[in-house]
Amino acid sequence: MRLGICAGETSGDILAGAVLRSWRECNPNIDARGIGGCEMQAAGFASSHPIDRLSVMGLVEPLKRLPELLKIRSALITQQLDWSPSLFLGVDSPDFNLPVERRLRAQGITTAHLVSPSVWAWRRGRLKGIRASVDKMLCLLPFEVAIYQQAGIDAVCVGHPLIDDLQDLAPPEQLRTDLDLPHHKTLVAVLPGSREAEVRHLMPVFAQTMQCLQRRDANLSFVIPAANTHRENQIRAMLSGRSLNVTIMSGGGREVMGASDAVLLASGTATLEAMLMRKPMVIAYRMSSVSWALLSRMVKTPFVGLPNILAGRAVVPEYLQNEATPDVLADAMTRVLSTEADQQISIFEVLAEQIGGQFSERTITALQSMIPE
Repeated sequence: MRLGICAGETSGDILAGAVLRSWRECNPNIDARGIGGCEMQAAGFASSHPIDRLSVMGLVEPLKRLPELLKIRSALITQQLDWSPSLFLGVDSPDFNLPVERRLRAQGITTAHLVSPSVWAWRRGRLKGIRASVDKMLCLLPFEVAIYQQAGIDAVCVGHPLIDDLQDLAPPEQLRTDLDLPHHKTLVAVLPGSREAEVRHLMPVFAQTMQCLQRRDANLSFVIPAANTHRENQIRAMLSGRSLNVTIMSGGGREVMGASDAVLLASGTATLEAMLMRKPMVIAYRMSSVSWALLSRMVKTPFVGLPNILAGRAVVPEYLQNEATPDVLADAMTRVLSTEADQQISIFEVLAEQIGGQFSERTITALQSMIPE
């Protein structure tokens, strides 16, 4: 069986690599080609271009790299048309992959896309182009399926890989021992984001929030898992001179959240991870006034936190921009720690069950159903 795949980011390479490894266990004769990274290549994938040539961020870098990106895309389309795979799978990276899928599908190649673009949040007009590009959309979250079906696009939820990844996470007490964190204090994990701008805008508010909480309860302890050493140095500089019972480390965000009693964090994928760990949380986000003015006009959802989006209602406190003040966040975290934790956790149980695990197996089943016998 010939399987074409393109993953343009490291995260997509990890997903596709897991699927390909599992698929080869039941079908070792898969011939998989396209563009992928180390995880996919370790599973026997032949990549025609380095994956890092597709990884671009922001608004300026893609424009600078546009000629190279168009050349790579053209070469990939030519390769796949000449090779004629049984199925072509684009993994995330919709701005690169959807045009590839559209060209291949127009020439009679069956196409699928894994990881839905955030059409539920913004640019819903993309659905028309997606309908012309894919035979099936493979969604990680259940609420996404209905959006595609209403637009006449075949879609299925294949579960979220985080559910499978978290199965092997050690218990909280063991994690506290491993991370040298206090066992007899209420531990709040603080995650201000992974990007420099996120930390710059959010960490000062989080720092004041921690001070406010610490004044209210001396038994509180905080831990900040910086995304990398650059963010660790940035956070240490921003907290310099503040009297806080806080541990700062580089990396280990998943383990830190697993060890904690509650989480104060920036909006993003980490909110889903905390939910799947059944960790009560307060969500906040701040950005530049210009970015906020633009984004607030583009985003069409009433919530930004994934637990609230999944539930379709406010189950977790979330505060954006000027609403995210130290006093407001401290009050919200106090309520979570004192009275709201159990309610959040019970809702998280239901939401996690709705998403489901077995990501690789469900993805393979969905893709196999598209390939003629």
